[in-house]
Amino acid sequence: MPTAREALLDATVSALAARPWSAVRMVDVASAAGVSRQTLYNEFGSKEGLARALVRREADVYLRGVDRVLAERAVPADRLVALAEWTVRSARTSALIRALLTGCWSERLPAPRAHRTLGAHSPVPAQRRADAGVPGPSELVATVRDRSLAVLEKDLPAVEPVELARCCETVVRLALSYVLAPDPGPPGPHGGGGHAAQVRAVLARTPMRPVP
Repeated sequence: MPTAREALLDATVSALAARPWSAVRMVDVASAAGVSRQTLYNEFGSKEGLARALVRREADVYLRGVDRVLAERAVPADRLVALAEWTVRSARTSALIRALLTGCWSERLPAPRAHRTLGAHSPVPAQRRADAGVPGPSELVATVRDRSLAVLEKDLPAVEPVELARCCETVVRLALSYVLAPDPGPPGPHGGGGHAAQVRAVLARTPMRPVP
């Protein structure tokens, strides 16, 4: 059973599917979640705090998925293809994840400020983390690159870490290009859509020099 906090965040996602953020009312979110409005304010402090928490949760969902898909494959190239597929799929299914990855925030979404500057620190640990801010696109790319590198270094210990890091970042940025400009064509020969085929093609041409 979800906690009150998760229920409130889920209710907020449902509200955003029907109306822009400016029209989402705290009282309606609390009612949809089956909790009191006071509980909502205890958890998030304000509507802006709710926005930060919602965006923080979406960033965490994406990054947990990154870790999962990297762990599910054994072959280095397959790990990176799965990473690209997860990135494209996440951005297509979540407007918030798409905005986090691209920095393109529409008026319908609760674009968060970098951090909260006024008021006391929240007594809720999860909210303090959300209030600290969410990663921007460049920081997200760097985080995904570094997490991928940490996995691939174990697969390919003889390859220069700089080469591996460059390869990982190239894959992430290639995936983002498909987020911004979707491929309308048929799936590639390896399945998963054109981006999967492109990632494999790039990996096949990527020189990975061994550690001297």
